[in-house]
Amino acid sequence: MSFPFFLLLITALIFDFLNGFHDSANIVATPIASRAMAPRRVLWLAAVAHFVGPFLFGVAVAETIGKGLTDPVHVTMPVVIAAMLAAVVWNVVTWYLGIPASSSHALVGGVVGAVVVASGAGAIQASGLTTVLVALFLSPILGLIVGYLLMNLTLFLVRGASPRINIFFKQAQVVTAVGLALSHGANDAQKTMGIITLGLVVEGMIGEFAVPVWVIALSAGAIALGTALGGWRLIRTLGGRIYKIRPVDGFVSQISGAAIILGAALLGGPVSTTQVMSSSIMGAGSAQRFTKVRWQVGYEMLIAWVLTIPVTGLLAALFYFPLNAVL
Repeated sequence: MSFPFFLLLITALIFDFLNGFHDSANIVATPIASRAMAPRRVLWLAAVAHFVGPFLFGVAVAETIGKGLTDPVHVTMPVVIAAMLAAVVWNVVTWYLGIPASSSHALVGGVVGAVVVASGAGAIQASGLTTVLVALFLSPILGLIVGYLLMNLTLFLVRGASPRINIFFKQAQVVTAVGLALSHGANDAQKTMGIITLGLVVEGMIGEFAVPVWVIALSAGAIALGTALGGWRLIRTLGGRIYKIRPVDGFVSQISGAAIILGAALLGGPVSTTQVMSSSIMGAGSAQRFTKVRWQVGYEMLIAWVLTIPVTGLLAALFYFPLNAVL
């Protein structure tokens, strides 16, 4: 194992850990806020599901990130490491500020920025970039719509029910939280798998892009560990700042988010769990009363989402030059 690849591996696993730490809020915020489960219990349950998810649902997203976004011919180790460092820095900054930004956007921005400064815009595959951007920007819109429609359907089905229906919604969130964690692990851990496997191809350690089992295991373990430790700043944002979450809100938003994220994982579309879950929560809330949602919080999230790709692209470009000189 060469030193550049070792550096890439460590950086990628740090990103994966931070992804789980950063995005654990998306999985556990609503069960915690609606008092469906104790915080530590749901975090550990989500961590186990995150580890299992990548083994169950294939590596389509890893292939999109690793060979669909750019031609490996134009990729060097400094390029890949610069992309990962940019995503890591952005994840730490947004976690500290309590802003649920997108790890997926951060990684895509980092890859694009580093590749463009190293090999020019022609090194980016337009079809792959289009697929990634469509998945990233369409998924939160779907989250808002599905959350809105599913909440209306749920409220219609339980009309006239006694308050005891909340017991069902609390208990059901055990199942929905596991489903959401499985889908998140399947989608997000694959992004790290794609980067590590791309590094293996660049270094000539494997002849073609094919994700080894040990890469799947390492990536799944890193994101599971990050999830278990939990990013409490973001949990407070998603669980309380948008509106006061009730059991039915948690139930509906988790089903909506899991369906979209898992569907994207199976189709190879890297989506932002943060965006999908935030918009699903807003959709569920607005179906009950439009003014129930604190839309200012959504506006703050939108600003972070818009800034993520250009900022991480710039960071990756800046990281590339010293890395290229050293490595």
